Amino acid sequence: MKIKTDFVTGFKDAIISYTLLSKNSKSKSLAIMFPGLGYTAQGPLFHYSTGVFLNKNTDVLHINYQYHSAFYESFSNEELDEALKRDVRNVIDTVLSSHTYSDFYLIGKSLGSIALASELGRTAFFDAKVIWLTPLLNREDVFGAMVKRKKRGLCIIGDKDPYYKEEKFQELKENPAIDSLLIPEANHSLEVEGDPEGSIDILKEVIKKIEAL
Repeated sequence: MKIKTDFVTGFKDAIISYTLLSKNSKSKSLAIMFPGLGYTAQGPLFHYSTGVFLNKNTDVLHINYQYHSAFYESFSNEELDEALKRDVRNVIDTVLSSHTYSDFYLIGKSLGSIALASELGRTAFFDAKVIWLTPLLNREDVFGAMVKRKKRGLCIIGDKDPYYKEEKFQELKENPAIDSLLIPEANHSLEVEGDPEGSIDILKEVIKKIEAL
């Protein structure tokens, strides 16, 4: 296993770290993970997804932004959006400038779905397989990117998630390219409050779905 940790200079000169994991130096596939605000690339959903992709000899890129830190406390919502999109773009540009990939997976959770939606405009990601975990369905940029997407993808959200919107989810289900899964009783972490075993069962179901994509 090869693990490379580095950083780029992001919005307002912030340091944005990233980690590139590789099991096969000749891999032509890359999975890019866009974490949430407090749900990092070390969270269970990303941790086990990383294992799935490495087992497929797909390189994995963790973008380790930290927008809950003191540096961002004075940022407006608009500035945070701009920081997120620019920081992610800088990391991906840096990685793609020194690696050649032909196949991509994009996995975004919560806040990360904003960056994911923005990156779908990149020509290299036209055929990428996209995984939306607890996406921000209340945002038109995110929801619009999902309903318009014609390439194969996956959306997973719980009905106890504050960002779950029944009418939008039903509209999303009409898109045949996206396998949309609604998990009963699951919250924004795709867990069931007060039920560790039930939460583990959900995790297993999600990882199986990702592995099958």
